[in-house]
Amino acid sequence: MASSKTKAPEQTHEEPKYLKRLADNAVPVRVKLTSNDELEGVIEFYDESFIRITRVGHPNLFIYKHDIKYLYELP
Repeated sequence: MASSKTKAPEQTHEEPKYLKRLADNAVPVRVKLTSNDELEGVIEFYDESFIRITRVGHPNLFIYKHDIKYLYELP
């Protein structure tokens, strides 16, 4: 049986598209950090290193991507 030598790409380049959609549509998100703290807000800005979360009634935050465990859209 022959095995495929093709590896999955390290970068799919889908992250910027997804973050752009979230930012453009002001989709509320919850971000879980590697410290297990959770934050809610709207992504206002992002680049290759961090995202900026705008929050109602709380200070806006710049969060380094390496500190994010995951994020998901809120209903």
